[in-house]
Amino acid sequence: MMKADTAAPGLEYLEKRRREVDELLDRFLPAESVYPEQLHQAMRYSVLAGGKRIRPTLALTAYEAFGGNNQDIINPAACALELIHTYSLIHDDLPCMDDDELRRGKPTLHVKYDEASAVLAGDALHDLAFELVARSGSARAVAELAGAIGTEGMIGGQFADVAAEGKLVTLDEITYIHAHKTGALIRACIRIGAILADVNDVTLDRLTHYGEKIGFAFQIIDDILDVEGDQEELGKKVGSDCKNRKATYPGTVGLKQARTDAARIIEEAVAISREFDLKENYFEQIARFIGWRKK
Repeated sequence: MMKADTAAPGLEYLEKRRREVDELLDRFLPAESVYPEQLHQAMRYSVLAGGKRIRPTLALTAYEAFGGNNQDIINPAACALELIHTYSLIHDDLPCMDDDELRRGKPTLHVKYDEASAVLAGDALHDLAFELVARSGSARAVAELAGAIGTEGMIGGQFADVAAEGKLVTLDEITYIHAHKTGALIRACIRIGAILADVNDVTLDRLTHYGEKIGFAFQIIDDILDVEGDQEELGKKVGSDCKNRKATYPGTVGLKQARTDAARIIEEAVAISREFDLKENYFEQIARFIGWRKK
């Protein structure tokens, strides 16, 4: 497997954004010394465990690309999206869900602490996320996030994913799972950045389609990596989908077709990104990085 290096498409931009977001997350999260200490330690343990911060980067990129210039509006909202993502991972790893023991190369939260701490830390991150996005002053942004993670978004996709375990699923069914469980939040990240930048409806529509493409491709590639990825690079056990009898894209269409479809969808996202008259097309860089990524 190829090792991550500066030759990876978009990596330099994502690394710059990652550092910025990590500093912001450290600022917005409660300090470990604040009571109840273990709860706050657990929150910080999971959020600051690593990651490329693609979701907040998408929001920041959309906001700034289309004229947004108030960091006090976008920074809390962008960090809220990473908190939502982390909360979903904490709950996804629980024994009642995927029962995973490793995440980003570290013990999962319920292993590091206990199940109660993991559940409550996830809940607390969910709560803090909405507090942060509300700081934008945009009810539309708050509603966008709520819709993206509710029963018609991430949670609905997660439920469908659990319900499909051990079953043969159709292409339509796996598409629904991936578009909702993973794609809905990624799409919302771009839309929230664009909404806060007050883009017109035409631009928002094109950004939405771009978000749907990269969100779907992201999860297909996740499925592929679970089959043929490198555990050290992934930071989690390979083959957990098979162990848990999960419905996956390669399991539905085959590994070769999954690779072909992911590459095609990434190119479709790149084509959309080139419709925007931007000095720097960071949307293309992000899409290509998602197509390249090894973890």
